[in-house]
Amino acid sequence: MRRVALALVAVLSVAAFLTPPLAAQAADRAPIVLRPDRVFDGERMHDGWAVLVDGSRIVAAGPSIPTPAGGTEVRLPGTTLLPGLIEGHSHLLLHPYNETSWNDQVLLESHAERVARATVHARATLMAGVTTVRDLGSEGAGYADVGLKAAIDKGVIPGPRMLVSGPALVATGSYGPKGAPEWSLPKGAEEADGHDGLIRATRNQMGRGVDWVKVYADYRWGPNGEASATFTEDELRLVVEVAASSGRRVVAHAATPEGMMRAIRAGVRTIDHGDGGTPEIFALMAEKHVGFCPTLAAGDAITQYGGWRRGVDPEPARITRKRETFAMALSSGVPMCFGGDVGVYPHGENYRELELMVDYGMTASAVVQVATSGNADIFELSDRGRIGEGLLADLVAVEGDPTADITALRRVMFVMKGGDVVRAPTKVER
Repeated sequence: MRRVALALVAVLSVAAFLTPPLAAQAADRAPIVLRPDRVFDGERMHDGWAVLVDGSRIVAAGPSIPTPAGGTEVRLPGTTLLPGLIEGHSHLLLHPYNETSWNDQVLLESHAERVARATVHARATLMAGVTTVRDLGSEGAGYADVGLKAAIDKGVIPGPRMLVSGPALVATGSYGPKGAPEWSLPKGAEEADGHDGLIRATRNQMGRGVDWVKVYADYRWGPNGEASATFTEDELRLVVEVAASSGRRVVAHAATPEGMMRAIRAGVRTIDHGDGGTPEIFALMAEKHVGFCPTLAAGDAITQYGGWRRGVDPEPARITRKRETFAMALSSGVPMCFGGDVGVYPHGENYRELELMVDYGMTASAVVQVATSGNADIFELSDRGRIGEGLLADLVAVEGDPTADITALRRVMFVMKGGDVVRAPTKVER
């Protein structure tokens, strides 16, 4: 790995970030000019550009950025600087299923343990260059995600900016954990049904601090355990209407054609998973500008947990089918979303989804755009996802050019969140 020259103040900024009482001094720090080999601004690559940061915002970006008087210059040779990545489907309160099954995490791990794990997951995520996550369900941990977000925002712990969805909403009887029908087992999401029940549950979740309302439009509750639609289209439309009245959007877990179709017609903003998508469904999504988070890495990880050896064994039907639906979505022009369902596999390895998106047919350049400005547009985050004047100084530098080689996103050298340097190389040259 190449050595990266950094001013000593950058390392001191890391210490300031990791020591919350010092974070209040951020407004007093000197402006910083970042000088990588190239800058990807969220849409296009620019050789020889630099970026000027003052406080928490980007002040300027371009080829001729002088270092202001009293400012600091940070040289990042051999790197590409790009906007902090935006993860579209995470579960910071889960850890990999080959460590502990989902059922046992929900039923046997205390909320205290799960939050303690989540603080580790949040830091690993940020260190991987992911500065924003849309966290889609606490999976039995109530509103712990709302508290985790608050702790990060207050500087108590390091982590990405979070968009949270609390417990999520499921139709009664559809979700797990299941078994022991004589007992009412704790569930991994909030059960609600019908006109009054869904209005009350949606409003309650919004009042408790969720940013997105997540619904399960289908789940594995068919007579033989197969996935089937849950909420009616009218019920889904009601949730969308109630959420919209407070300026919030709805995301749907949907894998079956019927579940996907009901959710799309009801007005959800994104469909996540989409394993059973068809050309007709993806065409409707494109027409209505519904984003698609395919969560490729989750299915890939679960299949490997079951014994499949990627690159050695023949590709299982589940993976082949996922390739086919991904190709359908691409050819239809659906707005693609970067969201891997991370938590099923290790936090900090968010790059898995990006690499699979390339493997399944997207160009590396298109994937990097999806992970930055694309997700910013889908999630309506106008203050990030691009490098430009006035935007949040959420920035990451990676060794190499990720628009040519997506694996460069594994080689994170430098991370800045809101103007604070939170990751820097160990080698420092004054």
